[in-house]
Amino acid sequence: MFKAILLSQTDDKKTRAEFTDLDDSRLPERAVTVDVSYSTLNFKDALAITGKGAVVRNWPLVPGIDLAGTVAASQDPAWQPGDAVVVTGWGLGENHWGGLTQRQRVDAGWLLKIPAPFTARSAMVVGTAGFTAALCVMALQKHGLQPGDGEVLVTGAAGGVGSIAVALLGRLGYTVVASTGRPQEADYLRALGAARIVDRNDFSQPGKPLQKETWAGVVDTVGSHTLANACAATRFNGAVAACGLAQGGDFPTTVMPFILRGVTLYGINSVFVPNAQRSQAWALMAQHLDPQQLDAMSTEIGLSEAIAYAPKLLAGAVRGRTVVNTAR
Repeated sequence: MFKAILLSQTDDKKTRAEFTDLDDSRLPERAVTVDVSYSTLNFKDALAITGKGAVVRNWPLVPGIDLAGTVAASQDPAWQPGDAVVVTGWGLGENHWGGLTQRQRVDAGWLLKIPAPFTARSAMVVGTAGFTAALCVMALQKHGLQPGDGEVLVTGAAGGVGSIAVALLGRLGYTVVASTGRPQEADYLRALGAARIVDRNDFSQPGKPLQKETWAGVVDTVGSHTLANACAATRFNGAVAACGLAQGGDFPTTVMPFILRGVTLYGINSVFVPNAQRSQAWALMAQHLDPQQLDAMSTEIGLSEAIAYAPKLLAGAVRGRTVVNTAR
């Protein structure tokens, strides 16, 4: 028997979240069994647990879009018992049983070896949020953005993706401007690498279709009016990497930034990414993220606490990354 969070749907289509005991017979029929030591609690996980978002595609489901641990058994020769592995994306916690459990079975092609110097825990401080942030940074780099080209805006900077984007860009030498609605987090964001802090309210309302050229690049985790205003204030031939919808899934803008300033908007999907690109992103983080910074941006909770903790995350009351210790 092992502990897991299990989501089921009631007759009136409500979500029931339970912290319960399961056995191996309940696990999916997949090639590799993993003893999960750490998982995470992300915005998407919180939506699934609370039933406030249409995240779950199959019922019942173990939520959790990330997991890290060791291989317990494998039917695939690429993986051996004892291998330290990490999984992010691939529909985990949406279409397939996910990481908020002490044991899981996954496809062999979903696994990556945890790269040094990461441990299972620090890999989950990174998790999907860090992986997404790294993909955003890689998109800006591919576009040609160089340190010294100008200010790079990160929206939702005190959240999981935003925190790691600030840290990664700062370590790479970019001038980072962190947008947040939590002024009490200013010192935290400066310690991560932000050069200055701006109020998210400056971006969250409808704005002009073209605004003063300000940003050389943008990492946007928020969507809606914030993304529209970020695009409108991006400099000639600048780039915006969009990866989130914390404010909303709408995009109330015009074509003006794109046809008059040549702004490029990159959409970042972190779920279905080839393993070669995944390895690049993890290598970038392994080289440039400071372990002490990762500790500073993380809060650890037990698996038994995740259900009660989810509403806090949706309310924007959680700083940085939430790591879930499955032993607790």
